Amino acid sequence: MIAERAYRLIVTRVGRTPALLASASRIDHVEVVEIASGEVVLYWDRPAQAASALARELRGDLARMQEDEFIARWSTVES
Repeated sequence: MIAERAYRLIVTRVGRTPALLASASRIDHVEVVEIASGEVVLYWDRPAQAASALARELRGDLARMQEDEFIARWSTVES
């Protein structure tokens, strides 16, 4: 099954400003949640611009990878 049907990406911004204009000290949260169980499978706290870039990569991989490929690739990325 394609990963985007099994997982949901949630990006939580701490402030209202876009990542490009955010202060360097702002930390945003990126999480991947399993749709069937509602459990968080992957979670990262990153500076705003890095979180935005990470979310773009995750969206792309969710759309083109299978579930097991996606988890295998992203579970090795450190938070």
